[in-house]
Formats: sequence, structure tokens, C-alpha cells
Amino acid sequence: MRIGFIGLGIMGRRMARNLLDDGHELVVYNRTPEKADALTAAGAVWADTPSAAVRDVDVLVTMLATHVVIQTLALEEDGFLAAMPKGSRWLDCSTVHPGFVRWMAGLAGAHGVHLIDAPVAGTKGPAAAGELVFLAGGRKADIDFCRPLFDCMGRKVVHLGGVGQGAAMKMVFNLMLGSAMAAYAEALVLGEALGLSRSTLAEVLLAAPVSAPFLKIKQALIDQEDFEAHFPLRWMRKDLQLASQSAYEQGVATPGLNAVKEIYALAEKAGLGKQDFAAVWKFLAE
Repeated sequence: MRIGFIGLGIMGRRMARNLLDDGHELVVYNRTPEKADALTAAGAVWADTPSAAVRDVDVLVTMLATHVVIQTLALEEDGFLAAMPKGSRWLDCSTVHPGFVRWMAGLAGAHGVHLIDAPVAGTKGPAAAGELVFLAGGRKADIDFCRPLFDCMGRKVVHLGGVGQGAAMKMVFNLMLGSAMAAYAEALVLGEALGLSRSTLAEVLLAAPVSAPFLKIKQALIDQEDFEAHFPLRWMRKDLQLASQSAYEQGVATPGLNAVKEIYALAEKAGLGKQDFAAVWKFLAE
């Protein structure tokens, strides 16, 4: 299959490499060209513009940071949307607002392109290992067409309904993810203030049903005080803001979410935005 891939950050370049290693013909574009070097050395074709990345493709995969970046690369001069072949599929794995997804799906449909929103559960380790979970919204026929790509990049795809429902699930997913990390960080800080050692707190809390399994991975980062980004804190803040916006639009009160997202906002302001979101512990501890 001929695949265009736009967005070669922490997640995207690992996902793209799995597609390339699986034998797909891959054309890549990134706003920072050097991030494509390892892929082009392995056989991917570099495209100078977003539009050049999608000529004659069967599927375009995008993994981009924000809706503004997607809109720019899709619609502005040399944008990819107008250049995509009629009948092709656009698989967007970015985490963006459900309303934005549906708006882009309408624009894509006007060009004869079928949009699937499929944000992922998982960070750079699962991305490299092809163990991501895709939360997908779109037509069943389009998801079935892309299933070989899902199987290559991940271990599971969950079809949640029409376009935008994948993004909706990712809002809920990251609400719980960010809140659990912040709550655990607060528990460690309070426990140490009460005279308990961090190692004892981790041993007891992580073995108890009150803790999410992913916290065991984050505890290792806290122990080492090395917060190399698996999922940057600034993107967690962005995702929680999107969830809050979604809640406002639906008339749903989310007081806990709004408190947590402001903790991440303060942590980013303190200079931790490019570190892993587990660095929220560092912010609270200091």
C-alpha cells in the first residue's frame, strides 16, 4: 500500500517506521525535515511539501500536535487535502477536539476523501513496539480498509462510531490519565510530608486497587528524577483543555478536570512543559 505520513514527532516517526518495516511504500513530510532522516535512510521517500506527500497515496496518516497545525498543513498553500486522490482515506491519529474532527471530515468529504479519526492510547514505547490502541471513529468500510495499518502500528483498534467519536473517547481517556497522575503525585508529596518514605508509599499504593497500572511506569521516572518525555506535559495540558472545552459545549460540569488542568498549566509555566507529564510530581514536590 502507498502511504503518506505527515508528523514525525515522538510518536509519528515510530509509527511510520513500523509501516516501512512492514513493506509499505512510505512518503513522509515533517515541518522539521531532519526528523525524517532515519526513515529516508531506511527507504522512505521525502516530500518537500504536504501536497507532495499525498499524491497517488491510498492512505494518509497524520500525527500532529494541535488542530492549528492540522488546519495549516491541510488547507493552506501546498496543503495536502486538495491534493489527495478522490476515494483515498485520511487516518488522523492526532488528539484534537471532536468538533474540529467533524468539521475537517466535512471538508475532506467535499474533496472525495474519507476521514477516520483514530487517536491512540499509548506512548513512545508502545508506538515503537507496534502495541498502540487506536480509538477510531468513521465508516466501518474505511476502518476495515485501514485495518492492515492498524495491525502494523498497534495491537487493537476500537471502533466507537461515526467520525469524531474516536476523538471523543480520547477526551475521556486523557481526562482520567492526567487526573490519575496528578492525584498520585499529590499522594506522594503528602505522604512524604507525613514522614513516609517515597519507596514505601510507592510499594503500598502501586500494589493497591486505588492505583492505575500505568503509574508503575511513571514511578520509575520519579525514582530517577529523569523526566525524558514519553508524553510531554504540555500536550497533556492541551488535551485536558480540549476535554474542558468539550464539557462546556455539552453542558457538563467538570470541576475536578478544571482543577487538574490548571495544575498542569502551572507546571508548564514553571518550565516543565517539554518533560514527561509525570513531572507534575516535580512541580508539586518543589
